[in-house]
Amino acid sequence: MNRTIEYTIPESQNGLRVEQFLRRKGYSRQNFTEIKRMPQSILVNGIHYYMRQTLAAGDHLQVCICETESSEKIPPVKLPLNIVYEDEDILVINKPAGMPIHPSMKNYYNSLANALAWYYQDQGKPFIFRCSNRLDRDTSGLTVISKHLVSASIMADMTKKRLVHREYLAIVKGDLTPPTGTITAPLSRKEGSIIERTVDFDHGEEAITHYKLVKKENGHSLVSLQLETGRTHQIRIHMKYLGYPLIGDYLYNPDMEHITRQALHSYHMEFPHPITGQKMTFTAPLPSDMSAISHL
Repeated sequence: MNRTIEYTIPESQNGLRVEQFLRRKGYSRQNFTEIKRMPQSILVNGIHYYMRQTLAAGDHLQVCICETESSEKIPPVKLPLNIVYEDEDILVINKPAGMPIHPSMKNYYNSLANALAWYYQDQGKPFIFRCSNRLDRDTSGLTVISKHLVSASIMADMTKKRLVHREYLAIVKGDLTPPTGTITAPLSRKEGSIIERTVDFDHGEEAITHYKLVKKENGHSLVSLQLETGRTHQIRIHMKYLGYPLIGDYLYNPDMEHITRQALHSYHMEFPHPITGQKMTFTAPLPSDMSAISHL
């Protein structure tokens, strides 16, 4: 993947070294290590610079990223891709339920990573899979893919700083009461299982979920949820802990009467663009299996 990122140095950052300027843009130490290995990777006014050289106001800085390798063990497979947005730095995908994010022993050829490997191969471009927000196999909706090492690093940093705002929609069993609230219950791996998680106030990691009732009908509630933390199975466990488990959840509430997967959808995302800083907003409407239930 080739990408040239361009900056004009403002007066306020006159005299900074290249590495200092890029550090303020969100580049990581690992980024610097990898970029240094690339030929002619830092140009200032068309001249090759080193990371410790000084910038002046008005300088034209170019960071030239050249990635030639592809992710190993991800065979390209022609699968449907619902691309919501794409530019030189990120892809936003509306992932269907039933599609894992990356290959595993039982799902080696039907993951989102397989589909993207084919998408890049078809364009004659190398492909390194960098997913910024992983969704469970049976959770549908929006996920962000970083297209190069810098956007991946900045997206990861923004996630840690809670600058990536995610809203999910879920259908739970019961009439949700109270209609709004915050669940603060730490989570850890369930003893004896490599998959399941559980609420654990003694040893669990911090987990915070904000919820709001959207509508309720025929013994089900459509709920909007926002995450402050992104623990594995967080929404599924928190709603069960509250007494309103997601329907169709084979692990935590195997109620398959109306749907055969957990009724959870990554509905809305907002974050600053990792390179330009522009506010990005995306929405993916409820898929048909969930919308049919919400209208019961």
